[in-house]
Amino acid sequence: MQTRALRFLYAPAVLAFAASLLLATPVRAQFQRRATATDDAAPGEIYHVEGAIGFWSPGADILVTSGGSGVLTGIAGTTIDAKADLGLVDQRFPEFHVEFRPVRKHKLRFQYIPISYEQSSTLRREIVFNGQRYQVGLPTASTLDWKAYRFGYEYDFITTERAYGGVILDFKYTDVTVNLKSPLVTEFAEARAPIPALGGVVRFYVVPAISITGEVTGFKLPEGAIKDSSGHYVDVDIYGTLNFTKSVGFQAGFRSFDVGYLTRTDAGSFVLKGLFLGVVARY
Repeated sequence: MQTRALRFLYAPAVLAFAASLLLATPVRAQFQRRATATDDAAPGEIYHVEGAIGFWSPGADILVTSGGSGVLTGIAGTTIDAKADLGLVDQRFPEFHVEFRPVRKHKLRFQYIPISYEQSSTLRREIVFNGQRYQVGLPTASTLDWKAYRFGYEYDFITTERAYGGVILDFKYTDVTVNLKSPLVTEFAEARAPIPALGGVVRFYVVPAISITGEVTGFKLPEGAIKDSSGHYVDVDIYGTLNFTKSVGFQAGFRSFDVGYLTRTDAGSFVLKGLFLGVVARY
């Protein structure tokens, strides 16, 4: 069994994110006037801390390639389709996020989505994974664990009583592990990457209690920026919020993750898209 971590994008990710934080507009020492219950702001905009929990039900399109290393270097890996080859079935996952807003225009954000698939199938074709061959007709159990963390800063440069628009500076940390086990061989591969991302967010209120929000963040590492490596990450969220009070609301929307990486021996493409539902609480 081989242990291998693909830390693609690591150095430029850290440097780019650190630079973005230094360039971000600082929070003024005197602070802006905080929103209170007496303001004309919509009910969903009167808070300092917001937390949400919900469920995401994405359809998955996952491809993984892992070549041999060590004494198996030079053995090319098969591009494995998680659904067609391994029997992966779409699942529902929990989602958590917390947002801190000390003043109106500045927000600190955290999101965590634990993604996990476990399945078994009988191989219909021979595949090569980590330099090992998995034979046709053998039962193969597999797992895919993807821990998606997101740390971000948002600056809303446009704010009105019923809308805002801003920029987002994100630091995404992706930790993916793929395991394959047959009666003859067991192997796994890992991909870990801190990834900076830049994007924007827009929210407007249809009526005071109902808002529509759209946000997109992403990052692309061009081929050649790191020797034999490239990668990208695109995160899209579009959702509506129904605020029952200034403290409690309900959210429904669409989320898409598109993550890909390529190294000299390995590659991965993870595309998850689907609807999510959740509840939000504010203080």
